[in-house]
Amino acid sequence: MDNAESNEEPLLGALERLNPRNVWPREDTDFTPWLATHPEVLAKALGIDLEITEMEHLVGPFRVDLLGRDLTFDKILIVENQLEESDHGHLGQLMTYAAGTDAATIVWITTFLREEHRQALEWLNQQTGVDTHFFGVEVEVVHIGDSLPAPLLNVIVEPNDWQKAARNATASAGSSKSAMYANFWDQFLTRLRTDRPQWTRATRAPSANWFSMSVGVPPGCSINAVFGQGGHLRTELYIDRGTVEETSELFERLVAQKTVFEKAYDRNLSWEPLENRRASRVADHRDGMIEATEEYSDYFNWLMETGDRMRRALAAVSLS
Repeated sequence: MDNAESNEEPLLGALERLNPRNVWPREDTDFTPWLATHPEVLAKALGIDLEITEMEHLVGPFRVDLLGRDLTFDKILIVENQLEESDHGHLGQLMTYAAGTDAATIVWITTFLREEHRQALEWLNQQTGVDTHFFGVEVEVVHIGDSLPAPLLNVIVEPNDWQKAARNATASAGSSKSAMYANFWDQFLTRLRTDRPQWTRATRAPSANWFSMSVGVPPGCSINAVFGQGGHLRTELYIDRGTVEETSELFERLVAQKTVFEKAYDRNLSWEPLENRRASRVADHRDGMIEATEEYSDYFNWLMETGDRMRRALAAVSLS
């Protein structure tokens, strides 16, 4: 017998909001370190894959709270935290840090985003290019009864990617191919949500020729699906540790375990140090063109299969 038949009311609690400073007394020593160690909370709110690489990163004589990478769009990400309502000073800091780090994904977290600052972020999203994303996020803490406090990140301002893509398409000659990439990755995302939801938190399809998925450990690594030049498709383990030296060191450790890696992958791979670039990669290639829409289903199946293989191979080696 259900509740409707028995006329019994369900037992429900009341959601209560707490002062965030009851959980994180200080922004710099409490909230920022917590967010740095729980990037998945921010990733879920923004609908992208991301990693945090540094706290209190120096920008001239100033320090941005968090520096990292937006893995979905392969851009530098910064986060400025403010455990109080937004003010002009932090808006100015946000712009200074964005310019000083060349960030393209810019996040301002506050307990209350004032209307004039909401309008400022929306204006910035309208005026900047398709690759630049400004987010305004309000943080709050809630609980029910005697439950543990739970953090909530509510996105108040986010970029209108469709609007930007349309404007960019009008202005650039390569817009038709960008639209094809966006369509392909949108369909790929739909498959991932059903068959491999753990692979990505992304909710937006990029219009670039690649789609990046975080692997978490080791930092600076991602598994990417890429349409390369010359009509080929590839799955790659992409390594970018921020400097040539750190990237090369990790790549060399991986090369030393090449036999183990390829045995777990069950196929020979292409080992590419990418001369004159900061990154390196280990890749599997096949024929594939974005224009071949009739082949999309086959491409999706291949990317899923090779993505499984790449994750299995990465788990088989020791890179800690």
